[in-house]
Amino acid sequence: MTSPLCLDEPASALSKYFPENDFGPFFGTPCGILSPLYERLESESGLRTVSREDNAVGIAAGAAMAGRSPVVMMQNSGLGQSINALASLVVPYEIPMLLIVSLRGIQPDTTQENLAMGRLTEPLLSDLGIPAERLQADRLAAQVDWARETVCVQRRPAALLVPPTLFGWQA
Repeated sequence: MTSPLCLDEPASALSKYFPENDFGPFFGTPCGILSPLYERLESESGLRTVSREDNAVGIAAGAAMAGRSPVVMMQNSGLGQSINALASLVVPYEIPMLLIVSLRGIQPDTTQENLAMGRLTEPLLSDLGIPAERLQADRLAAQVDWARETVCVQRRPAALLVPPTLFGWQA
């Protein structure tokens, strides 16, 4: 029988998988759910904190135009903030970037102010035509491979969605 995955292991694995798979530079806004990964990427890969998610998307678009495969980390409320930048810049011009979006408003996060975005995140991405996968601890390597194929090879945007419990977040 294999031992269960330690809650810190997904963040540690992802912080190594992303740079090893040609992702970077990294931009983001802080989020409690993403903090274990955020802190690792900040110290290991030079993640740059940007005060607004739509600004991070714009900066990442510039990096993509320079041939890079940028990553933007945000809470799903920040995805709402970024809809116009995604819909009018990233999607129509197929600018490759990886969005890592925390899923506030789904179990176990039942805070009232997050519920609407919890319901809307996946449909919004789908309606934008941005393929997305919800991260699972036992599928991380395969999901990073999928993201690499979509962003780095096909040169299209994609999203990895982080459920609250992946890195051990508790209400």
